[in-house]
Amino acid sequence: MRILVVGASGLLGSAVVAELSARHEVISASRGSDVAVDIKDVASIRAMYEKLGKLDAVVCTAGKAHFGPLAEITEEKMWIGLKDKLMGQVNLVLEGTQYLNDGGSFTLVSGILGAEPIKAGANASLVNGAIDSFVKSASIELPRGIRINSVSATVFTEALGHYGPYFRGFKPVPVADAALAFSRSVEGAGTGQVYKIGY
Repeated sequence: MRILVVGASGLLGSAVVAELSARHEVISASRGSDVAVDIKDVASIRAMYEKLGKLDAVVCTAGKAHFGPLAEITEEKMWIGLKDKLMGQVNLVLEGTQYLNDGGSFTLVSGILGAEPIKAGANASLVNGAIDSFVKSASIELPRGIRINSVSATVFTEALGHYGPYFRGFKPVPVADAALAFSRSVEGAGTGQVYKIGY
């Protein structure tokens, strides 16, 4: 398969590339890679697809959300997750459907906070829940047998140094465990599924 991985240079993206590249042609895209894309910018997404042409699968491991106390969150801070992680991925689907071959797939990334909220995580919870809902809804309307799923993982062992204080009491998982779920989505038959890792 010819698979596009958006966010390929990040912690999760690198693990997904390693997992999929053993069996498929993987095209890596991120802000600083040979295939550059800014998922906050629809024009950037459109230009990326036009450059790459037809694909068998699109995987996204990118997207930022804001972490901070609810009392200090402004509309501007809420837009961080809404514009980046949520609409960035939604636009990858809306713009990318025409470039997917029949029976192709999208795999998006959400996260445990959509189901298990934490203090200071309101923006991430909102965005992750919305992504999972979008996946379920889009799965019944995508044409030509195109599938769509999301991967929702708990905190990664490798990310505890940065995110550990937010996730007290959560059992972390290795990022490679989440990468396996992306293979399940890309190479399996499921659609409209939220693949939960570590919870």
